[in-house]
Amino acid sequence: MKGSVQGVERFDSPGKGRGLRVTKPFKVGDLIFSCPAYSCVLSAKERGSYCEYCFNRKEGLARCGKCKKACYCNATCQRADWAMHKLECSAMVAFGPNWCPSETVRLVARILAVRKTQKEKHPSEKLMLIGEMQTHVEDVDNARREMNEADIAGLHRFYSKHLDFPDHSALLALFSQVACNGFTVEDEELSHMGTAVYPDVALINHSCLPSVIVTFKGTTAEVRAVTPMKRGDEVLISYIDILYPTDDRNSRLRDSYYFTCDCQECRTQSKDKAKLKVRKRSDPYEPEVVSNMVRYARKKIGEFRAIKNDKNILPGGFQGSLELREMCVQSLDEMGAVFDDANVYMLHMMYQAMGVCLYLGDWDGAIHYGEKVLKPYSVLYPAYSLNVSSIYLKLGRLYMGLEKRSQGLSALKKALAIMEVAHGKDHHYIAELRKEMK
Repeated sequence: MKGSVQGVERFDSPGKGRGLRVTKPFKVGDLIFSCPAYSCVLSAKERGSYCEYCFNRKEGLARCGKCKKACYCNATCQRADWAMHKLECSAMVAFGPNWCPSETVRLVARILAVRKTQKEKHPSEKLMLIGEMQTHVEDVDNARREMNEADIAGLHRFYSKHLDFPDHSALLALFSQVACNGFTVEDEELSHMGTAVYPDVALINHSCLPSVIVTFKGTTAEVRAVTPMKRGDEVLISYIDILYPTDDRNSRLRDSYYFTCDCQECRTQSKDKAKLKVRKRSDPYEPEVVSNMVRYARKKIGEFRAIKNDKNILPGGFQGSLELREMCVQSLDEMGAVFDDANVYMLHMMYQAMGVCLYLGDWDGAIHYGEKVLKPYSVLYPAYSLNVSSIYLKLGRLYMGLEKRSQGLSALKKALAIMEVAHGKDHHYIAELRKEMK
């Protein structure tokens, strides 16, 4: 372990392989350990808002003089990042608008650069940091395999000037490792900032009843207890969004991580009835009607994601967002004939609708959907869920912007109570939020 806090050890977790457990008690909100990124990359969409090196959010960042795209807090951050930025700087200038590697390709390029540097500094040492992470090359489906092949082609196209590549099979294994073990770095509102690899955090096993939460301070991952933990308890995080019913969760786990969860919640499915709540009526719906609507909901969610992720459909963002909002309205009308507003598929579309309204500047629409989502979220998610605090944050900031100060302060205080546990009271997000509230 490279963690900064003592009290964690590796062990063989029955049925799961390696895992982590605590060697002393931890209270809710305690920092169990922190882990610097082995390698990380800022999302291209966030350039100009965050420092490329430390992921610090501030105004007045200085741009790289050559590519004019990468931004830094100061010359110190720029110099510290040059070993990574040089992989892209001249290529961005040379390719211009045709420079388009995926975020995964950018991360893998940096991992290869870090490996090369480590080997040069420690030629006799066996480098285990990435090698210990899980890989599932043999389990990858055709769609993922095609994506990996496209990413490998992109790696060769955009990074051949600065990198020597291992053979094809080794690259396939590396992309598989990153897919299984990479972390999405998010801000306090759960907006995507970048992607990173944290080998120590990757040792933590999954449960739909997690004992810890992973948040980020700059490029460092911090693991905090969200339930009281006694000596010997396993450190468990959720790899997926646990809002959804058991079948959906395990389908996602099988597709992305190649296993099925056997936690208590998956065995008992105790929350599934509430998550699949249907409208009350004197003549109950036939099971077939409900199952057909579940299939419809899953289909619409898939279509929404496809449109949202299709750069050809969303070239400028606005027109595509209008299409997405219309899809949300239509699917909510259709599902609402059978599902209660607290049904998770309704909540999913309302949450997406809130995001689209925020993008379009429709503040009243965003508030409408956010308020409908908030109460069911508070019931269905764990006590210290960032999914809940992010809704409070968004609503609080919307209220304050519309001069509804009393409502705004109330929502921000509730967000703060969750964030102090999830992020720690000394996090800069906490300081920023307290400043907002004043």
